Amino acid sequence: MGILSRFKDIISSNINAALDRAEDPQKMIEQYLRELTGDLAEVKRETASVMADEAKAKRNLIANQEEIEKYTNLAKKALAAGNEADAKIFIKKKQSLEEIGESLQQMYDVAASNSAKMRQMHDKLVRDLQDLQQRKTIIEAKLKIAKAQEKVNEAAKNSAANKAEASLGAFARIEEKVDHMLDQANAMAELQLEPVDETWAAEERYHEAIVNSKVDSELEAMKAELGLL
Repeated sequence: MGILSRFKDIISSNINAALDRAEDPQKMIEQYLRELTGDLAEVKRETASVMADEAKAKRNLIANQEEIEKYTNLAKKALAAGNEADAKIFIKKKQSLEEIGESLQQMYDVAASNSAKMRQMHDKLVRDLQDLQQRKTIIEAKLKIAKAQEKVNEAAKNSAANKAEASLGAFARIEEKVDHMLDQANAMAELQLEPVDETWAAEERYHEAIVNSKVDSELEAMKAELGLL
């Protein structure tokens, strides 16, 4: 049976561990869901078939045991009636049925073992599918939150406050540049002024003293003329 040959692999598979190692858990879950859904459909068919084989083997075994019990009772009744020849016939039939019963018991044991394995595999696949559906829901919810956070981050990056802060920085740089240009212009103006002649400056001071002396002399003359002295 093909599905039974994969029984150990399916039972021993650790889906949660594989998901934790996956780079894209959502895609991995979708892949596992497809595979497990297909496996589960096959397992259901195989399990139903194996369980039917088990039920048939059990009916055959029970029927054989009932036949053995019947001929056992007949042999006892024949002996009780004093008919030893008939008792031997019944015992011979009983022993033949017991030999068949051994084969029927083996067939039933195999069928029951296969049925238990198939039920175990079926139940595990059902649990895995349920777990994957839950994980898929959780991962999708986390992805939505992550995408929403990315939008918030992007909006914050392009917010008016950030733009205003960037504008203030730009204006500060412009103001600094203008100040530098003004300082440079003032320096150039200062450099372009004609140098002061020290001799001329001294002459100006003495000339001013002479002018002031003449003014004072004339002022004194006017006072004397007016009798103000």
